[in-house]
Amino acid sequence: MHQKRLNPAQYLAMWLIIIILIGTCLLKLPFSTKEPVSWLACFFTATSATTVTGLATFFNGEVFTLFGNIIILILIQLGGLGIMSFAVLIFLLMDKKVSVRNRLLLQEALNQSTFGGIIRLVKRLLIFSLSFEVFIGLLLYIRWWPEFGPLKGFYYAMFHSISAFNNAGFSLFPDNMIRYVGDPTINLCILILVVFGGLGFTVMIDIWEKKAWRTLSVHSKIMIIGTVVMNLVGFIFIFAFEAHNPKTLGSLSTGETIWASLFQGVITRTAGFNTLNIGDLKPETLFLMMIYMFIGAGSISTGGGIKLTTFAALLFMTRAYVKRRRESVIFNRTIPSHDIFKALAITLIAFGVVLFAIFLVLIFESDRFSFLQISYEVISAFGTVGLTTGITPHLNPASQIVICLMMIFGKLGPLTIALSLTTATSEDIHYPKGKLFIG
Repeated sequence: MHQKRLNPAQYLAMWLIIIILIGTCLLKLPFSTKEPVSWLACFFTATSATTVTGLATFFNGEVFTLFGNIIILILIQLGGLGIMSFAVLIFLLMDKKVSVRNRLLLQEALNQSTFGGIIRLVKRLLIFSLSFEVFIGLLLYIRWWPEFGPLKGFYYAMFHSISAFNNAGFSLFPDNMIRYVGDPTINLCILILVVFGGLGFTVMIDIWEKKAWRTLSVHSKIMIIGTVVMNLVGFIFIFAFEAHNPKTLGSLSTGETIWASLFQGVITRTAGFNTLNIGDLKPETLFLMMIYMFIGAGSISTGGGIKLTTFAALLFMTRAYVKRRRESVIFNRTIPSHDIFKALAITLIAFGVVLFAIFLVLIFESDRFSFLQISYEVISAFGTVGLTTGITPHLNPASQIVICLMMIFGKLGPLTIALSLTTATSEDIHYPKGKLFIG
C-alpha cells in the first residue's frame, strides 16, 4: 500500500505544533511555576512564545520560575529563527549532510524559490542573528547592571534582547516597557533589535554583501523604503492622535512624548512591547495600529502579518491597473504575475480568517468587550504582535483557543496553511475563457 508523504508545508505545521506541545508540557512541570497553572494557560503561553507573539493570560515574571522563563526564551528563539534552521545547525555540528527533503523544508520555511545555497543562507542567518542578539544584549547589560546587579542585569538584558530581535514582545517587567518610556538607551536598543528582526534575514544579508543601494535586490529596496515610510507615518499619526490624551502622551514631557510616539509607531507592526498603556489609546490610534499589525513585517523575518512586500505588491498592482498598464513595475523591474496572485491569495485568505475569528470571539465575548477590543486582540494574534488592550487574561477558554489558533495561523502564514490543507492539481487541462463583469 502506497503511503502518502507530507508536503513541506504540512511538515512545518506539524513541527510547530509538536514544539508547542512540548513547550506546554515543560511549562506545566512543578518547578516551572511558582503557583498552580492550568494546562490551557501553559498551552497559551507556549503558543505565544513559539509563534513569537507575546500575548499572555498573566504576568509571566510572577508566575513562572527562572526555569519556566528560560523555557519561554528557548521557544521564542526556536520560533523566531525557525525550527528547521536549528535542526540544520545540529546536523552541521554532528558533521552530517542535510537531506534533500530537509532542504525542501528549509526552502518552504525561508520562502525561497530554490534550495540552491539554502544551507549557506541558514548558516549566515544563525551567525548574524545570534551575534546581533548578544551585541545589543551587552549594551542593555551595561544599562541594567547598575539597576539590577551583574547576574540579574545580564539575565534581563539577554532575555529582552532575544525577545526583541525575534519580535516576541515578552517582557520581565509587569508594565512591559512603560517604566522606560523616556529612556534613550532602552528605547534605541529595543527599536534597533525589532527593526532588524522585522526587515528579514535576506535583506540584512543583501545589505551586508552589496552595501551599495543600486546593487540591492528589489525586495531589499522595497523593505527598506517601506519600513522607513511606515515607521515615520506611524510616529507622526500616533503623536498627532495622542498628544492631547491625558492618559497617554498628554501627561508626558516633550522628550518622553517623542520617544513614546516613535517607539509605538515602530513596534506596532511586529512586536508586542509597549511604553504606553494600550488600553488608554484613542479608537483612531487603535484602528491605525490594527492596520499596521495586519500588514506586519518583512518576509523571512521574525515578524508576522501578510508582510510588507505583499502589501507593496498589491499597491503597485493597483497603480498599474489604474494607469492601464499590463504589468506591475517596481524600480524598473516587472513583478511576475505569479507573485501578484500569491499576494492576492495571502491577503484574501488572511482577511477571511481574521474576520471569521473576530466573529467567533464576538459570539463568546460581545457582552463583555467592545468590537474594537476584540478585533484588536484577534489582529494582534494574527500579526504575532502581542499588543493588547488588556482583555487577554479575561477571555474565556473558548476565546483563548481561538486566539491560540490565530497565533499559529499568523506564524505559519496564510499560504502555508492553505497549501498544507490542499493537494496539488494538474494544470494540463485548460477550459474556455469566461467573462466576468467586475466593479
